[in-house]
Amino acid sequence: REKYPQGCPTGEAVITGAGQLPARHVIHTVGPIWQGGKQGEPDLLASAYRRSLEVAVDHSCQSIAFPSLSTGAYGYPLDLAARTALRTVMAFLRERKQPAQVRFVLFDQGTLDTFVRTLEGLQ
Repeated sequence: REKYPQGCPTGEAVITGAGQLPARHVIHTVGPIWQGGKQGEPDLLASAYRRSLEVAVDHSCQSIAFPSLSTGAYGYPLDLAARTALRTVMAFLRERKQPAQVRFVLFDQGTLDTFVRTLEGLQ
């Protein structure tokens, strides 16, 4: 609330305590609302993942978990979102070598299948 009194901007990330959750921190980020792909959505989605990873590293987090950002109510096409998510995370890890563990915690089998297929295609 102090850093962004009007709310976290799209593509940014902030860290808070985890409250009663079984974690030390929660990193909050805002992905873009899908508007056809011509309003900077791919860059904003990549930024949401990258800024979350940067915040994790800045706070010495050894692990981070992501959902499939923007693919629910925000309507981002799953295949495009998976490709952006995986490319962004892989590029970050190649460069920074941390955090030590990145997990994708996905809502359903179809989302998992899409991420697995996408990852296989990127390797």
